[in-house]
Amino acid sequence: MKVQLVENVLKANDEVASLNRRLLKEAGIFALDIIGAPGCGKTAMIEAATQLLQPELRVGIIVGDLATQRDADRMAKWCDQVIQINTGKGCHLEAHHVHQALGHMDLTKIDVLFIENVGNLICPVGFDLGQDVKIGMFSVSGGDDKAAKHPFIVCEAALILLGKTDLLQYVPFDMQLFRDDVKHLNPNVNIIGISATTGQGLDKWVHWIKARRSLRSSRAEAAQA
Repeated sequence: MKVQLVENVLKANDEVASLNRRLLKEAGIFALDIIGAPGCGKTAMIEAATQLLQPELRVGIIVGDLATQRDADRMAKWCDQVIQINTGKGCHLEAHHVHQALGHMDLTKIDVLFIENVGNLICPVGFDLGQDVKIGMFSVSGGDDKAAKHPFIVCEAALILLGKTDLLQYVPFDMQLFRDDVKHLNPNVNIIGISATTGQGLDKWVHWIKARRSLRSSRAEAAQA
């Protein structure tokens, strides 16, 4: 019975995720599900990327947290389409959360949608939200062993971000070990080191977003031709 219950939950989630994906595709929105542990720098990274992307690309943000509206309030300084989702005791966002949030956004005024998942490297990985890509985010302050300890996000990620690289001179972090662990799990994934404090790597991150969005758009046009 428990196995059947889990299957039913995931099936229902996937159905709503498919609906989200269709809505986003029809609106021409490139959506990124950002998954990382608490304190890895997700919010600061999205703030910085939003400022660099706009006004060339219009940004929307969905923020997942257990409680408070603090992250949404921070991001509202840079983006006028921000929705906060509080999950209470829930450890991840689900497709229906995103669907409800999309209903409160003007999709005709969004080119790139950041979905900041609840701070967790485990539960969010198994739930499709209708996004184009999943981004796995780690941090220097979190330790160089976290990729090996959380293999599922590494395997599913289209890109790995390593945040807080400005702290490399202050904390023990074996960069080669981290890279080896990531490449062992996902040989083709790229790793971009970034610092929202110094700006290091943010240009590469923004370029990656633009390139992947353009690639998705080109494929969609080719499919319609």
